[in-house]
Amino acid sequence: MAAPPDAEVCSALSLELLPTDPLLLILSFLDYRDLVSCCYLNRRLNQLSSHDLLWKRHCKKYWLISEEEKSRRNKGWKAIFISTYSDLGRYIHYYATLKKAWDDLKKYLGQWCPRMIGSLKESVREEDLDAVEAQIRCKLPDDYRCSFRIHNGQKLVVPGLMGSMALSNHYRSEDLLDIDTAAGGFQQRLGLKQCLPLTFCIHTGLSQYMALESVEGRNKYEIFYQCPDQMACNSSAIVMFITGTSYLEWFTSYVNKVVTGGYPIIRDQIFRYVHDKECVATTGDITVSVSTSFLPELSSVHPPHYFFTYRIRIEMSKDALPEKVCQLDSRYWRITNAKGDVEEVQGPGVVGEFPIIGPGRVYEYTSCTTFSTTSGYMEGYYTFHCLHYKDKFFNVTIPRFHMVCPAFKVSTAAGSSLHTVSGLSQDFRHSFPVALTVANPNESAVDEDQDSTGTDDSRDPRRVLDIAAPSGCCPRHT
Repeated sequence: MAAPPDAEVCSALSLELLPTDPLLLILSFLDYRDLVSCCYLNRRLNQLSSHDLLWKRHCKKYWLISEEEKSRRNKGWKAIFISTYSDLGRYIHYYATLKKAWDDLKKYLGQWCPRMIGSLKESVREEDLDAVEAQIRCKLPDDYRCSFRIHNGQKLVVPGLMGSMALSNHYRSEDLLDIDTAAGGFQQRLGLKQCLPLTFCIHTGLSQYMALESVEGRNKYEIFYQCPDQMACNSSAIVMFITGTSYLEWFTSYVNKVVTGGYPIIRDQIFRYVHDKECVATTGDITVSVSTSFLPELSSVHPPHYFFTYRIRIEMSKDALPEKVCQLDSRYWRITNAKGDVEEVQGPGVVGEFPIIGPGRVYEYTSCTTFSTTSGYMEGYYTFHCLHYKDKFFNVTIPRFHMVCPAFKVSTAAGSSLHTVSGLSQDFRHSFPVALTVANPNESAVDEDQDSTGTDDSRDPRRVLDIAAPSGCCPRHT
């Protein structure tokens, strides 16, 4: 009796009957889990799914294992995958992304901020992370654990890995905390209940926290800066400026901004000024561009006081004629908040200076502004006069630049008699002993002689911008 047509089709399509090469090609498209499952189907698939080259793609995809590293380990691809999985298997969905971020960051630091490399700590063990969870009685997210299996944060040093900011007599530089220091600052007090610090600035006491549970109005694993609600009757009430929705998103987005040149390098430090590529205006031979930054540690939601700093770059084209050399005389600002209220400011020079701009020359300075609304924008012009033609004056456009504070929410902490100090300085510093290290003890973190620069444009502007932080009050709208 002839076999049914369906049976003939099934027999004809059976993997068992395929030659080895086409079958290996099919297996090469399977994920590692399906490849493992094939081992249990029959003897032939068991043998073929163990073919070493099938595991090369998975080693590269999930563990970023290179040919050179394979040679150093002196093992086959499958053996490497299995041994790595036995150690890091719980992080298989995060490891490649975080490892690449760390590798890209270290490569960039090696080129632009080499002294930061020495502040990075080696990886921690699984048992170290388990011990921290037992200590704080709270589970750590796998993406956070995975990152610390690669690097255990950094030493408490200046400059901090997570970026700096300097303005007048205010200086901030955030370190990425190692796991033990973070655990020492774990919070259970109202307002910050079950929050783990990720960063810390030794100068301001500022931290970014990660919520390990969905309590007090926070989402689980949300990352934020905290500031006190000065108008609340409850002293534990805080406002949270949201900076990330998960550790993976928070860390990788920061690294991407750094390695793509989104943040300037100033005196061997990463400064967190954001530049909108469209925020550029050219008048004749002079181009003005602006980058901005929100300072949570100087801001308040209740009462509304949002503090922004901006850095302005003024440069003259290298192709300009020598007689185009000119000097800045005055500035005019038109400042508009989210309500449409307008303030106009006019005055001599910028930051007390009257810079001279010539072909190929660059002048940069930093100033600040505050809004009573969560956003606003500024625009205006500089008035210059030509040095070659004393009676020739002209205006140079300052492009409109917008400033918007991050999304924020108010903690729903219950009433408490706890007293919350302004900012984070006292609470966090008293949680554990802190040792501060400056890379060069004879060199201050930021030069305090001036707040502006005049440079030749022959160097990469990302490498050295020569910012400074003078003493005294912050000059606004300069």
